[in-house]
Amino acid sequence: MTAEAAWFAEGSLDLARYVLATNVFETDREPREAAAHLAQEQSTAQWKRPGVDEDFRPRHGAKVVSVTVLGDLNGPSTPTPFDGAGPWKRCVAVIAHPVENFGAKLPNLLTVLLGEGTFYSPGISAIRLTDIALPDTFANLFPGPQFGVKGLRDLLGVEERPFFIGVVKPNVGLPPAEFAALAEEAWKGGLDAAKDDEMLADVPWSPLAERAKLCGDARRLAEAESGEKKMYVANITDEISRLKTLHHDAVAGGANAVMLNALPLGLPACRFVREFATVPLLAHFDMVAAMSRAPAVGVDSHVMTLLQRLAGFDVILFPGTGARMRTTDEEVKANIESCRRPLGTIAPALPVPGGSSRPADLPAALRLCGGTDFGMVPGRAVFNHPDGPRAGAKSFRQAWEAVCRGRSLAEHAISAAELAKSLTEFGS
Repeated sequence: MTAEAAWFAEGSLDLARYVLATNVFETDREPREAAAHLAQEQSTAQWKRPGVDEDFRPRHGAKVVSVTVLGDLNGPSTPTPFDGAGPWKRCVAVIAHPVENFGAKLPNLLTVLLGEGTFYSPGISAIRLTDIALPDTFANLFPGPQFGVKGLRDLLGVEERPFFIGVVKPNVGLPPAEFAALAEEAWKGGLDAAKDDEMLADVPWSPLAERAKLCGDARRLAEAESGEKKMYVANITDEISRLKTLHHDAVAGGANAVMLNALPLGLPACRFVREFATVPLLAHFDMVAAMSRAPAVGVDSHVMTLLQRLAGFDVILFPGTGARMRTTDEEVKANIESCRRPLGTIAPALPVPGGSSRPADLPAALRLCGGTDFGMVPGRAVFNHPDGPRAGAKSFRQAWEAVCRGRSLAEHAISAAELAKSLTEFGS
């Protein structure tokens, strides 16, 4: 048996005991050797003590399920002074990680998947986590969404159409009263939810408690006028010690959902909020690009979406398509699938491809999402509409009317002034 053979799976694994991680890596070593080093570094590392008859690998060692060479490279994509002479290859390996090594604890799981052992494994110059598969029994140990898509539809009475979730603009600088007034106008025009921007939290010039109280009052006025349920999403991102207080202040004031900047805050902290939250949780995608944008290093964004769903988010924002977001249709689809894929008893989360959404984006978003279980997050297209937020919000509902009638947006805009101005102002 070669040195690396002990790190390879023999026969069939009991998949209920393992998390499967797919990694694409670059190496100048024999691929099986590099994959074996990866499995070793991500689990037992030193697997016995000198002079002691023991071997922790059968129970605690990660196992290489498969390794495949994808192609040759001219050299490492992220060269350092410590690289070997080559030849270099790009490979993909599936590694099985024993669940009992980390348990249903997000910090410990992330330490295995994206920690020191992963990025400093001998012979691997660059590595990217591209997928994970969890056994149902393990997934069920996490909280998952409290409301999920069905719960959100029940709360808001939104049926057979997407959710329209506006980001109040200007995003930073508005006093609470002016913020609430803009939100009220947008709700009355047809937004289902108005939310704080990710950069607006509890600040001296706009205290969260005051903003939530005024937005709660405005929300109820909009509900009375429109006959529709509305949602104010308060951003409670802050130091962990303040999360419970901010949640309670926001909900007591009138917020009926809260947002967390999931990665800056940390997924374990988000799971902590899920334990006491009484309203839906919305995750913003800050820092995802820092981990996913470089093609050879890091983690695919849809993996982070899946982990946010495990942590308990009901609504998950991720970069949508288009030049500004630099995200392909394939990446968006993968994130949508992570919100929906079967995962034990964990409920689906609402996928929200984000980034300056316009009414013109609605038909393409519907195709990408494969149905109406998704959300759109407009900002300027609502709050910078030439005729104001009410008209901006109405333009999205008019775009949906066009889709339902099988008409092009341009055709429908002939008799829908708000949509017509949106197409002119923000593009078609």
